[in-house]
Amino acid sequence: MSQIIQPGEREMEEYSEEYQNLFNKSRNVSALSSISQLLDWDQETYMPSDGANARSEQQKVIAGVIHRERTSPEFKRALEGLIDIESGTILVENLSEPQKAALKMWRRDYINEIVLPSEFVEEFAQVTSQALSVWRKAKKKNAFELFAPFLDKIIQLSQKKADFLGYKDHPYDALLDLYEPEMTTKEVEKIFADLEASITTLLKKISAAPQIDDSFLFGEYDHKTQLEFSLVLLNAMGFNRSRGRLDISTHPFSSSLHPTDNRITTRIHPTGVMSNIASVMHEGGHALYEMGFPVEQFGTPLAQAISYGMHESQSRWWETRIGKSKPFWQYFLPVLKKYFPEILHTIDLDTFYKAINKVQASLIRVEADEVSYPLHIIMRFQMEKDLIGGTLAVRDIPDVWNEKMTKLIGITPQNNSEGCLQDIHWSLGSFGYFPSYSLGNIYASHLFTAFEKAQPDWEAQLASGDLSFVKSWLNENVHQYGRQYTIPELMQKVTNQPLSANAYVEYLTSKFGKIYGLDDNS
Repeated sequence: MSQIIQPGEREMEEYSEEYQNLFNKSRNVSALSSISQLLDWDQETYMPSDGANARSEQQKVIAGVIHRERTSPEFKRALEGLIDIESGTILVENLSEPQKAALKMWRRDYINEIVLPSEFVEEFAQVTSQALSVWRKAKKKNAFELFAPFLDKIIQLSQKKADFLGYKDHPYDALLDLYEPEMTTKEVEKIFADLEASITTLLKKISAAPQIDDSFLFGEYDHKTQLEFSLVLLNAMGFNRSRGRLDISTHPFSSSLHPTDNRITTRIHPTGVMSNIASVMHEGGHALYEMGFPVEQFGTPLAQAISYGMHESQSRWWETRIGKSKPFWQYFLPVLKKYFPEILHTIDLDTFYKAINKVQASLIRVEADEVSYPLHIIMRFQMEKDLIGGTLAVRDIPDVWNEKMTKLIGITPQNNSEGCLQDIHWSLGSFGYFPSYSLGNIYASHLFTAFEKAQPDWEAQLASGDLSFVKSWLNENVHQYGRQYTIPELMQKVTNQPLSANAYVEYLTSKFGKIYGLDDNS
């Protein structure tokens, strides 16, 4: 009987003894990282609230063990036998191109790890674990003052991390580089300035157009029924439920322990049906990326994401380019109506499509429409840069947040829970992450130009309920490579065009111009 090969699995390659030695050591570290991920997932889902202090100790210990393994003399010897750590020159012959790429990424990761003292890594893990539980309480109680001392400590530690890592122009560069390799603060500022100008122009046109009624999307949408429909969507996307699971958390997230073990969560909005649908498709997109890595390469950079922006490109691809498209709902609206017939039985496709794409200022980033979404990210990037640069104090965050929300998005939070406490990222110490969300949209749109050329009938296929070809294309063109290519290299390889934000801006302008009946010359 022949063995069934799952997506992401190939036959094991033959490696030299030296390469296999490094591979084995790295795989052990990845197994330890999976344990840490499992502790994170449990803390966000099923851990009792009183377990927070014990969990912070556990995270401190496991972070120290992982760091020591990654920077051990044994790991260094295994690495420097294959590549010169200082220059990056590969020292052995007969390596494949993927193996050479893996060595370069191992070297990069080692350089970033070796400059961080174990004591610092342990403290960072402990403080952020504690902060996560405090953030959750602060958000629930609308009490920024509870979270502020922990956030202040995390910022100090992040500034210290930037100093350890080193930077040329701005301390934020060092943190940004951990999420978007080789990207600089100046580059992000330029991209976001251009994006803000384009988005602001489009929003002005939309605000002057007749507005869309989306009231039917809000009402008594049963929680259990919403979850049942979530599984229908995940199955259609190709989410292998023998290799993944769906749970509930305060903030939706995706956690990958291995290509064969991926945990995602959602949050059921008390009155809005699209919130859960969007989060499930978003987090499902993250999981499909991880499931698409070659299993036999687990432990190497060839089974890891290129960047967090590329990860976000996969989630936003599914959430917006597929999940908010008309052909997708041509098939799935009748399915959704079977779950909620009382509310949706009179709603036609065109009405539904326009409603789910309504452009309206939103306080909450994860519920923002596609057009205003980048402004939420730009605002957070600006604040993060100032916090790390020392020009914004923690005590001033609520006021500055509200001022920026009012200026950029035209709406002011009534409390901190729907304002500066809404996101989980700062409690995790993830400074430098937020730009990845908008960069992910840019990456997704750039890749989509190649997808449309390769799949000219993609809309007809979606309308038939077939999503398998979408996953297959992403598996083939993005997932299978892991970190073999840099972002610019992969974009050029897949699209034959250098990366730019043009496709993203054109997509938004075209889609919402049609929805709102805008005159391009207006």
